[in-house]
Amino acid sequence: MVKKTGVHAIADALRRDAVGGFLLIGAAAIALIWANSPLSGAYEAIRDFTIGPSAPLHLDLTVGTWAADGLLAVFFFIVGAELKHEFVHGELRNPRRAMLPIVAAVGGMIAPALIFVAFNTARPEDMSGWGIPMATDIAFALAILAIIGKSLPPALRTFLLTLAIVDDLGAITVIAIFYTDHLSFAYLFAALALLVLFGYLQQGRGIAAALDRSAVPNWLVYVPLAFLIWAFMHESGVHATIAGVAMGMLMRSRMREGEHESPLHRVEHMLRPWSMGLALPIFALFSAGVVFSGIGSMFTDTVALGVIIGLVAGKLIGILGGAWVTTKLTPAELNPTLRWIDIAGMSQLAGIGFTVSLLISELAYEPGTTLDHAKGGVLIASLLATLLASVVLTRRSAYYRKHGIPQEETAGQG
Repeated sequence: MVKKTGVHAIADALRRDAVGGFLLIGAAAIALIWANSPLSGAYEAIRDFTIGPSAPLHLDLTVGTWAADGLLAVFFFIVGAELKHEFVHGELRNPRRAMLPIVAAVGGMIAPALIFVAFNTARPEDMSGWGIPMATDIAFALAILAIIGKSLPPALRTFLLTLAIVDDLGAITVIAIFYTDHLSFAYLFAALALLVLFGYLQQGRGIAAALDRSAVPNWLVYVPLAFLIWAFMHESGVHATIAGVAMGMLMRSRMREGEHESPLHRVEHMLRPWSMGLALPIFALFSAGVVFSGIGSMFTDTVALGVIIGLVAGKLIGILGGAWVTTKLTPAELNPTLRWIDIAGMSQLAGIGFTVSLLISELAYEPGTTLDHAKGGVLIASLLATLLASVVLTRRSAYYRKHGIPQEETAGQG
């Protein structure tokens, strides 16, 4: 075997969740230090610098917005592609298995929102932040799982991936309905029409088949098409990252005669290093720069407490409780390689907010103390959720490393 060197070795390293996780965490740490340093003015100037054309579409966006809406869409494309693979070829082919993380995700959105509302019932002016603790940050959660859970059953990552995708889609829907000042149906329908075209081209029939046989490189068609889908989705008022998920799930995952790999696998393999090595760290750099001022008062503020308790306790109660009740009331079943203590640790890990939670914070509150407390609550909750999940999942990883992962054919649910 020839040892890979240079660019290929770096790309292979960046395809691993753990490596991307370290880069993501490092970028977030740099952002926090930079934003709270004497050089914070330079950080804000770069983050808020506007670039891009204002016509024909309103793409004159700040650097921070390009990172959150643009670069993050690349990561969500890969997530959508992974989910498509699981639904067609993997764990989620079984509806009884797929139902569990989907219902658990719904429980994991409802419980944190209710907890936030309970904390802020006496302060109706602050009630608009109820959506903040709903979302799980899929990038951070998968990265932490890769770092602390190398010996955990692969089914746990699939569970978390599915749950986080449903969770994020639910949170983005909440943004579109409750936190969007305007929704342009014309641009939304245009984006959906182009998604239909994207899916048709993936089928490789008729015109699409002729395109595959022609001398025109596919990327000359797909790259402009993907950009238009993203731009129209962004212009519609719907969070643009949903375009990435949709395109990932429309990719063809089955090989045809003469192919060595499916388009889904080929594109995912090509884009993953760019996502983990560039898109996610840049996003974290411009999204995690929260200024911590008056941190002591956060722990007496109901907005911050609602966010913290909602993410740390609400996610655990909603996900674990929702999954367990679902197995008792429906044909849904837990993967036999997993135990309920694994789901408990994973549920705690889902308390990592960050991406969409920070976004909803900015949509819910005007700049000021309440917004700072909401963002600070997200970061504190994410840290607490990481520490608590690490205690459980590190021990479970050690257990599986010692005893081995049980086989599906013989294992019980535990």
